[in-house]
Amino acid sequence: MGTALSNETLDTLFREARSHNGWQDTPVTDEQLHQIYDLMKMGPTAANACPARLLFIKSTEAKERLKPCLSEGNVEKSMTAPVVVVIGMDMEFYEQLPKLFPHTDARSWYAGKPEEVIHTAAFRNSTLQGAYFIMAARSLGLDCGPMSGFDAAKLEAEFFPDGRIKANFICAIGHGDASKIFPRHPRLEFDEVCSVL
Repeated sequence: MGTALSNETLDTLFREARSHNGWQDTPVTDEQLHQIYDLMKMGPTAANACPARLLFIKSTEAKERLKPCLSEGNVEKSMTAPVVVVIGMDMEFYEQLPKLFPHTDARSWYAGKPEEVIHTAAFRNSTLQGAYFIMAARSLGLDCGPMSGFDAAKLEAEFFPDGRIKANFICAIGHGDASKIFPRHPRLEFDEVCSVL
């Protein structure tokens, strides 16, 4: 630890990485999905809660179930992607805390607490894990197309009918088609965003 990554690696993860809208006809294997998760799971979450739950949608049948849940602008890039992952959040994530954070009774911080307390923790930490997912996929040579344009209630009814898992966002993954990338949009400069006290 403590060694800076190479410029080539930083380009892969950040500077040259893009959100993709189209895909090459190259599959993503189940082994690659396992590799992504094995990297993603190592990222930090509060109390090691790990609330994210991943649903990998690969088959034509599963994509057809997803299609009615998508905003119109996200249909083609989702249907043509090798895999679309739903980054979900387990609203009973705290049941795993005795295993994941065993040195104190962290379960009691959430069990029986107001829904807002549970949702805030689940949303914040599953969002972190979703970002780790993107970085892990990129580090393995895959491209990502994260999306928030979908009907969460419809998606949850279709794929998570017991109500325990809620959808945070979705992300297409595969080998991107560079001809379908939009021009890169501007980013804010340090002084527009950051303060140092």
